[in-house]
Amino acid sequence: MTETKYLAYCWIARGDRVLFLRRAPGVFLSGRWELPGGTVEPDEDFEAAAIREVVEETGLKVQVTGELSRTAWPDVAGRAMEIHGFVYTVEEDGAGDVVLNPEEHDDFAWLTTEEARKLEMAQHFRRLL
Repeated sequence: MTETKYLAYCWIARGDRVLFLRRAPGVFLSGRWELPGGTVEPDEDFEAAAIREVVEETGLKVQVTGELSRTAWPDVAGRAMEIHGFVYTVEEDGAGDVVLNPEEHDDFAWLTTEEARKLEMAQHFRRLL
């Protein structure tokens, strides 16, 4: 039986630059870059999950303004799981400083899409660029 997992991410832009986070050593997909976001908890609204994950991972406060993309893919670790990912456009509630959760990420960068294309990241993020 195939399990389903839902992920919600945010496209946080400042001008022509978007916030990307690098996964910390020792965590799944260590060293890869991604948008802020993560797992939607059971019975949690997808947009609420995206906002919660941004706060947990960056300390930034955002409001969802729209849906940028949605896609699905098989689990990259080979488990019997289908992943459904949603990416939301957001506006910041003020331009705060990024404060990373070191248990999840060890670096961040505000990048143009051209700069981001040069980074190692999962295919579902690369397709957005």
